[in-house]
Amino acid sequence: LSILLSLLVAAHSARSPDCGGILTPSGLRYLAEVSKPHAESVLRKDLMAPPAPEPSPTSPSRNQITSVKVVQFSLTLIPDTGMRLSIEVDLGITSAPSTTKEFRLSILADLHVDMNPEENLELVTSDCKPTLEEVQSTEEVDRSAPRKSSGSDVDKQINVEKICLEVSKLLLFPNERLMSLAAPFPITPSCQVQYLPLAAPMYSEQGIIISLQTTFQVAGTVIPLPVSPVPFSMPEPASSSPSHLILAFSEHFYTSLFSALEKSGALNVSLLSSLTTATLSEKITQMGSLFPEDLPVVLHAVPRSSPHVVLEEDKAIVELFLTAQIGAGSSLFQSFLSVNVDVTARLHLSVADTRMIISVAAVEDIELSLAASDVGPILAALLEELFLPTIREEVPAQINAVLRQGVFLPHIASFTYADVNVTIHKDYVLIPCNLQLEARTG
Repeated sequence: LSILLSLLVAAHSARSPDCGGILTPSGLRYLAEVSKPHAESVLRKDLMAPPAPEPSPTSPSRNQITSVKVVQFSLTLIPDTGMRLSIEVDLGITSAPSTTKEFRLSILADLHVDMNPEENLELVTSDCKPTLEEVQSTEEVDRSAPRKSSGSDVDKQINVEKICLEVSKLLLFPNERLMSLAAPFPITPSCQVQYLPLAAPMYSEQGIIISLQTTFQVAGTVIPLPVSPVPFSMPEPASSSPSHLILAFSEHFYTSLFSALEKSGALNVSLLSSLTTATLSEKITQMGSLFPEDLPVVLHAVPRSSPHVVLEEDKAIVELFLTAQIGAGSSLFQSFLSVNVDVTARLHLSVADTRMIISVAAVEDIELSLAASDVGPILAALLEELFLPTIREEVPAQINAVLRQGVFLPHIASFTYADVNVTIHKDYVLIPCNLQLEARTG
């Protein structure tokens, strides 16, 4: 699997995946399960015409499909090729008021997901074999051999070739939903994330593997981010994973996310200190001459370089490199100190619906160093005494407020995630989960 993904990356040297997913055989079985009632509804609409008027004694009777029931619907994986869709449908056909015969429509179709010239994923049917057989009653079986078809009248009534041409619409994830995978999703009002497929998926015994490259937009413009120095390969899951889907995100993905937030201004924070210029003048004597009246002390912190995320076993760390302008006044801000603030904080990752919830769980370390001063030299110990409590409390709180809506995971419309387990490993995060069809409203 790793070799196949390396070949995929080599073919797209200018574009490098930083996340991806594997739809497992369990996931395919679930998609077949939820598609079965949908397929029955579509076939009923296509095959069951409105009741015809009563035929006159002189006119020939017309075959009428009076019942459609999907009895078997399965999706199986064909490694290196795609998927096989197998459908069996029981049809009740009435040719006269008292004559109803049962037929079995069987469809065997080979499907795969391809990438079209617009670089959207689409479901393609590569082969489809329909058969229509009359189901013989016990008495008929005793009298005669089973017949392959009921004759030209029924064949004309059931256009099996048309069903084959449109067989993919019997699944609950048509191409419109596949395209929704690459839709831009909001993170903040000005920042969006988009997951772009790099190529058509690959098919292995573990499942259907797709590699994605994340792009971030700020105010509608894609922002340039450094390409990962090491192309990300989907980690190979256990062959018998019970989860429907396994999502994986590289360390580079999280660093890019925080870099995008930085470029959008979302990491710029304003902190109101509990101190005032009068209380500060007790510790810093030059404050009194600079600010004769008592004013609130405010900290405006902005990133001085891009954030960095480090993933270790069971641990995610974000490193923020800020410069805080410390000044007085709310309406007319006057800075008197510039302090470099380096924050190392542990991240907590969870999933709600189709969103990854990222929050700063605990600050592990904060380093303050004086960058510039209008009130003379200040010892590092005094800086920490005066400003560390505010920074330790307010910086995580404001970042958590920015990220409170979460970051949308790659997903297709109408499906959400359940039974989610987030595990952090060295260099990547693994999210095994189950698919769940959203209940229709209205």
